[in-house]
Order: sequence, then structure tokens, then C-alpha cells
Amino acid sequence: MTDARLRFPAVARNKAIIRDRLCRLLAGAEGHALELASGSGEHILDWAQALPGLTWWPSDIEPRHLESIAAWRACEGPANLMTPLRLDASTKTWPLGAPGWPPAAGLKVLLAVNLVHIAPWQASEGLFAGAGRHLGDDGLVILYGPFMRGGHHTAPSNAAFDESLRQRNPAWGLRSIENLEALARANGLALGQVFSVPANNFILAFSRA
Repeated sequence: MTDARLRFPAVARNKAIIRDRLCRLLAGAEGHALELASGSGEHILDWAQALPGLTWWPSDIEPRHLESIAAWRACEGPANLMTPLRLDASTKTWPLGAPGWPPAAGLKVLLAVNLVHIAPWQASEGLFAGAGRHLGDDGLVILYGPFMRGGHHTAPSNAAFDESLRQRNPAWGLRSIENLEALARANGLALGQVFSVPANNFILAFSRA
């Protein structure tokens, strides 16, 4: 049988950095964690193994990614890693609460790694609207990726990356932390912590305002 597991080079580079920060932010946490755009599934597999108190729900819209997530889960997934879900973050309603989905209220954490810049702005709008509906009072929204600050790139490499993304799709591109913060406020959330991590990336943690 063909191995459906995808292996993304970027995951190998940043997996330990993200895991370390999540273990600090979510130490001792229990409840449900939903990842948007889980990609290959390598990250959420790593998190489920490192943070067994949480029930981890992967999601994506690409069939090839969903196959890879399911394959990683079948090969190495612990019991707290759930079946991957097909979910488009930009949709106005998410089927949370339905059978086979996480609960509609009280999410402990909503995560997105390298999503908001490789998607139209509507994905960011949908992400924070969904968080406003489904996040628990003590929940967190955690984003990882390259972001602008004050409308400016933080490194020449990020500026070049942004240009390449916009050439591929004019609706893509690096987002400003301030614009994401405004989206969060509109949905009852506040930016609580900003962590600078290699290489020219950030981890943003939002919570209920």
C-alpha cells in the first residue's frame, strides 16, 4: 500500500519551537483543541503526544491533507487524536456540536499554523468569528507564522516571501498583527501575548477580552 503520510520540510524546522511554546501555554490544560488547516498532520500528531490532557481535532479542506492526517493518526496517533474533519475556516458557521465534531461551546484552544498568510483575508475573519462563537471563557486562540508589525515587514526575507505569495495569489500575503488584533476585538477577544521565534516568525496568543 502507498503511504499517504505527507512530510513537510517546514514542520521539521519549526516543530520543536511550536511544541515548546504550546507546552508552556497549555501546561495541565484539559478539554478540546481544534486546529484549522492541519496540513500534513505532523504538527497536531506531535501536540497530541506532548499534551495528552487535551482532545485534539485536526481539520483541513484539502483531500490530500485529510488523507495524510488520517494516515499519521493510524500509524502513530494516540487515543486523544481524533479523526480529521473537513472544515473551511472562512465559512460563516462551523458544524461544531454535530456527531463526530468537537463541542459547540467551551473550546480550550483554537490553533492555526501558517494559515492566515496562505489564504484570503476571509479565512482570518472566519477564524476569529468561529473563536468568538466556540471558544471557552478560559480558551486561547494561537497563531503561528510570519506577520507584519505596524504595517511593516520585520525582515527582508519576509518581504520577499510576501511578494512571492501575492504573485501566486493576490488574495494571499502576510498580515499585520494590528489588523488581526482588530478582528479579535470585534469578536470579543484580545491579544494577550506575542512571542518572537525563529526564523522571523511569531506566536500570537489571544484570549477572551
